[in-house]
Amino acid sequence: MAFTRATGKHRAPSRPARRSTRAAGVAVLAAAGVVGAAASPALAAEAAPAGGTGLTQAVSMGSTLADRIDAQAEAQLRQAELAAKAEAQAEAERRAEARAEEAREAEARAARAAERARLNAFRLPVAGSYVTTGYRSGGSLWSSGSHSGVDFRAASGSSVVAVGAGTVVEAGWGGAYGNNVVLRMTDGTYTQYGHLSSIDVSVGQSVAAGRQIGLSGSTGNSTGPHLHFEARTTPDYGSDMDPVAYLRSHGVQL
Repeated sequence: MAFTRATGKHRAPSRPARRSTRAAGVAVLAAAGVVGAAASPALAAEAAPAGGTGLTQAVSMGSTLADRIDAQAEAQLRQAELAAKAEAQAEAERRAEARAEEAREAEARAARAAERARLNAFRLPVAGSYVTTGYRSGGSLWSSGSHSGVDFRAASGSSVVAVGAGTVVEAGWGGAYGNNVVLRMTDGTYTQYGHLSSIDVSVGQSVAAGRQIGLSGSTGNSTGPHLHFEARTTPDYGSDMDPVAYLRSHGVQL
């Protein structure tokens, strides 16, 4: 009797098909932990394709990606550090500029204060002079019987200055006072300068301490060149007060 190969669905798998099926089974068993070190070498050989498992390639790709991420993170960190340093430098510069501006403002305030002090400081009406006739001195030279001011030694043509800052309320002929100037001082008091040879200011003019208002002389009721100086509570005759005490109360040494 002759034997024939079965056909159709009952045909036995060919060798390539059996190899593929077996390899698939080995892969399943390997995944389940059945195939390991004790597995048949032939079985393991058949289970491992000639091209390798692809694990090495996956690890290599993963390492490259991690390196790129690390490099990017390091670059971002460096950028953040540089930005922080730049901001710190800018803040330091802003603070330094603020301190410099404060110093400039303080210096300007000090300069203004010094200038105000200079303008408001009192001084002698004739530089380096001294009193030759005192306040309330008696005698026939004065119609009231006493001296209403003090006389300062001053050669003819000596510079006469405002003892302090004020405004001119009188500038011209003053009878017995000859050419005279009366100032209203910033503290509300008044000062008078008599017997001038010439006048350098006009009514309504503001003057600073030390500003020349005229030159000394011997005009009016005078026996010789000198400066008659009065301190008053009003611009009018008869409201006089001690000129020496007045000047000393404003810091003048005499």
